[in-house]
Amino acid sequence: MAAIVAVVLLSAAIDTQHVYFTRPSDSAINVLRQTALLGIFSLGAAVVIIAGGIDLSSGSVIAFSGTVCGLVMLELAPNEMKQGLPVGLLVIVAAIAATLVVGFLIGSLHTWLITVIGLPPFVATLATLVGLRSLGRAMVAQVTQGGSQIQIFDAQFRYLATSVWIPVLMFVVLAGAVWLLMERTVVGRHLYALGGNENAARLSGIRTDNLKWLAYSLSAIFSALAGILYTCEVATADPEKLGKGYELNAIAAAVVGGCSLTGGSGTIPGAVLGVLFLRVVIDGVAKIIKRSADIYEGLIVGVVVVVAVAFTQLRQSGRRGQRFLGGALGIVTAVNLAVLTGLLVTLFGQEVIDGKVVGVVALAVLILGRFLEGRSAAHKPP
Repeated sequence: MAAIVAVVLLSAAIDTQHVYFTRPSDSAINVLRQTALLGIFSLGAAVVIIAGGIDLSSGSVIAFSGTVCGLVMLELAPNEMKQGLPVGLLVIVAAIAATLVVGFLIGSLHTWLITVIGLPPFVATLATLVGLRSLGRAMVAQVTQGGSQIQIFDAQFRYLATSVWIPVLMFVVLAGAVWLLMERTVVGRHLYALGGNENAARLSGIRTDNLKWLAYSLSAIFSALAGILYTCEVATADPEKLGKGYELNAIAAAVVGGCSLTGGSGTIPGAVLGVLFLRVVIDGVAKIIKRSADIYEGLIVGVVVVVAVAFTQLRQSGRRGQRFLGGALGIVTAVNLAVLTGLLVTLFGQEVIDGKVVGVVALAVLILGRFLEGRSAAHKPP
């Protein structure tokens, strides 16, 4: 929580318009809504990671689910959809129900590929990451006779996401339910045991395949729900663009919240805070950069993931006495980090400070750190 407050204060100070201070309610509403949308499918990613797996398909499931939702509405109310008229509550409910069922089927497919076929979770979900988006595009093109997206004009449907309280309430309820599952039930303890040591869990009599089915189904269903909400937000079922790269966002939020990629550890409250932290960072950068800030979103998320995962690893390496910048690789790494630092400063703050100067200073600091690290290792008793 302290890190979130620090990011908000730093962003507000650097932002020339000080939007967080001048329009706090608008900023809070936007952050809360975007946090809820990201948080819904990040909860599923957290459960899968705690159970020792990985789900790379969240972004494509979002896109495919939005496509299914739009196609069902188009099939049930073709005239209303084509004329931009309301489709009615029953059609909306039917489309949402069908989309959630599709999410369950996708999660079941992942489980079958992993448990029966024996594919690694990385490969199984990577296949659907690539395939589902392509399938969604093909379905839209077939139904619309060459179109690439489906426009949705129903105000009731759009209100599901354009309102603030509905996505936030969904996120809070789902987070509470998943927390109860993981912390207060036998199934939750078994999921932690599965992630900690699958062989030991199996030998203890735990039905590990059923647990994987639960974890991957929850992940896919939550992604499908997020796909519905994102489709409501943009009023378009667009399998080509919707949810692109969001799988990394979900994994990043879970990892930043303390979920270990090796499985067996992490908490749902931590994942919720990870979601909020990630959204605050992205929103803060958008307020600082102003124009085309979405270009840098992938870069920001990637850096956050690396820092979050590396933080624990570096501390463990330090306890083993490993030198971080030792040898020829350390020299190349120092140059690499200095160039990257200078490049980032040039992109984000070229009007304030020269990126080349920062890069040279960073290189000098890293070389000094390597020298001091070497001296410390030399004086350390064997």
